[in-house]
Amino acid sequence: MKKVCVVTGGGSGIGFAAAKEAAKKGYYVMIVGRNEKKLAGAVEELRKDGCEAEAYSCDVSDREHCFALARHAAECGAVKAVLHIAGMSPHMGDAEKIMQANALGTVNINDAFFEVIAEGGCVIDTSSMSAYLAPQFVMPKGAYKLARTDREKFIKKLVARASIAPKDARPGLAYAISKHFVIWFAKTDAARFGGKNVRCLSVTPGNFD
Repeated sequence: MKKVCVVTGGGSGIGFAAAKEAAKKGYYVMIVGRNEKKLAGAVEELRKDGCEAEAYSCDVSDREHCFALARHAAECGAVKAVLHIAGMSPHMGDAEKIMQANALGTVNINDAFFEVIAEGGCVIDTSSMSAYLAPQFVMPKGAYKLARTDREKFIKKLVARASIAPKDARPGLAYAISKHFVIWFAKTDAARFGGKNVRCLSVTPGNFD
């Protein structure tokens, strides 16, 4: 059976670099993203190197898309690694869109792959150093648990907190809050995944070329 690695945001940047490393280690790589042109180019490059890979178009903020992705991944083989790298930077949208992609997207991916990931596998959720650089007192930590009980209210609470900043600074604050949430969510989801003998963790990159 094939050993599958799913890489969200795998069309470029950190995501594509991670996909290449996974491919070198013998994984069947699923490169996931919204930009089909980027995905096609990334898959073509991997295949030129003799790697097995495919592209899958998915919006991680759409819960049904994520569950369909997970089901397809499981049909391809044993899902042993999920590298959730997809996300939106402050210049890519308003506060709500950033929260939907980064915070809710992480919830959706973890929930979807919890159903299908193979024993001994690993889920890695990508945060950012912005989670630590922003003032900690502004982080709406009390609202984070709503991600598991009321996702609509969860997003509203996080967007409301980002609204304390001047309008032009809200996307930046939303980004920091969303990435702070990712750390919390991976840390608290570790017990759930651990019950299946699967690791769940987050990584916190800094600036990169």
